[in-house]
Amino acid sequence: MKKSWLLLVCAAGLYTSALAQDTIPDAKRIQGIVNYLASDKLKGRGTAEKGGLKASRFVAKQFKKLGLKTINGNSYFQDFTFNKNAHKDIPSRNVIGFLDNGAARTIIIGAHYDHLGTAALFDGKYPVGQIHNGADDNASGVAGLLELAHYYVNNHTPEPFNFLFIAFGGEELGLQGSKYYTAHPLMPLDKVHFMLNMDMIGHYNPERGIGIGGYGSAAEWPAVFKEAQQPGIKFFTDAAGKGASDHHNFYVNGVPVMFFHTGGHDDYHKPTDDAPKLQAAAEANIIRLEIQLINRAMTFPELHYVGEKQS
Repeated sequence: MKKSWLLLVCAAGLYTSALAQDTIPDAKRIQGIVNYLASDKLKGRGTAEKGGLKASRFVAKQFKKLGLKTINGNSYFQDFTFNKNAHKDIPSRNVIGFLDNGAARTIIIGAHYDHLGTAALFDGKYPVGQIHNGADDNASGVAGLLELAHYYVNNHTPEPFNFLFIAFGGEELGLQGSKYYTAHPLMPLDKVHFMLNMDMIGHYNPERGIGIGGYGSAAEWPAVFKEAQQPGIKFFTDAAGKGASDHHNFYVNGVPVMFFHTGGHDDYHKPTDDAPKLQAAAEANIIRLEIQLINRAMTFPELHYVGEKQS
């Protein structure tokens, strides 16, 4: 057997075993997902490249195995095209799974699955032909997305909100997936409780801690954050709802946001952003902190948005 095929089999099996036996974020499961998504087989998950399509199909398979529903007909995919500089009609897709709890409002959990691929669409900004595996950016976020889906699907306590899990395409080329989704939402944006975005959560620096953006986007966030803590994780907040990741498009469309990011590092947007460098145990603790904050946010029937909608 080829090593790459074994990676696919192992990663695909992670969510089929013992789903009901544990709902706590698991470092081994996180590492396994990142090992596959950031493997050379996917060649950096570039938009409009075969590896990007494989990544989207992989996420859809995990959504199906977890029992998430489709809300775009019978498909987990929301296909779209966009233009970028001299490149026209670039194809991409969002991958969307729905946990229907019969609630009036919905929480959106998001992370982009694309990376630079072999850099063909970046007009020479990055070394063309080299594989940019993007383990931290953003296989780590996709692993977090799947862990949160795993947790809330298997949580035995009925939640008072629905959950919409979105793996965005085209983020590296201008937040294209979230831009398309907010322009063509599959459920009303005014029924979204808040949007939580994970982008680069796999290189935890204990001196810095993890930054959480969007603290100023809802009047209730100070109360939600007041007593939140997670052993082994230090965090700080940033009021800004705008930013260089997919939460931005939700914020400017009137949705409260939280944005999790462990910070920049020397491997950012380089071919050296590889899976062995992931800090999976720290990421599992970050996801535990996210669960605390999500659960605290669910004690409020509605959050009051603070910011500016697009004119």
